[in-house]
Amino acid sequence: PLDVFVVRKLGVPGHEELAMGAVATGGVRVMNESLVRQLQIPPADLEAVVEEELRELGRREREYRNGREPTPVQGKTVILVDDGVATGSSVMAAVQGLRAQGVATVVVAVPTVAAATVPDLEARADAVVWVIAPEDFLAVGQWYDDFSQTTDEEVRRIMHINH
Repeated sequence: PLDVFVVRKLGVPGHEELAMGAVATGGVRVMNESLVRQLQIPPADLEAVVEEELRELGRREREYRNGREPTPVQGKTVILVDDGVATGSSVMAAVQGLRAQGVATVVVAVPTVAAATVPDLEARADAVVWVIAPEDFLAVGQWYDDFSQTTDEEVRRIMHINH
């Protein structure tokens, strides 16, 4: 079965593309504590970002599932697909969230991943599959001809077709 597992990156205030962590379905929270310390991000600013992203995470889960319950994953093999992995914080939050739900095996499948991130992914997932893992990885979008965002309508349509 196809389902969504929603993860939201926690962007550094003022530099939102830089991930200081991520939140995922099931209340999972993964933080890059060293980055938070290095940038001296005040706890109140951090919590404001977390709260905003948790609200968006909940909205997307409700909208994409259209009242349907999440697919039971306990004891199953899950193939977790993402458009690409830079630092890995979002995918690692998803892996942690799936493990908390009792998944037997997690396979991460991505078209592109930063070579430096592969060891961290391999340490957390049971298997990691990718097409390219360049050393000169700056951002996921650099490896796409068209990296436009997927709309909520596109996700709803895909989820409806598959249920």
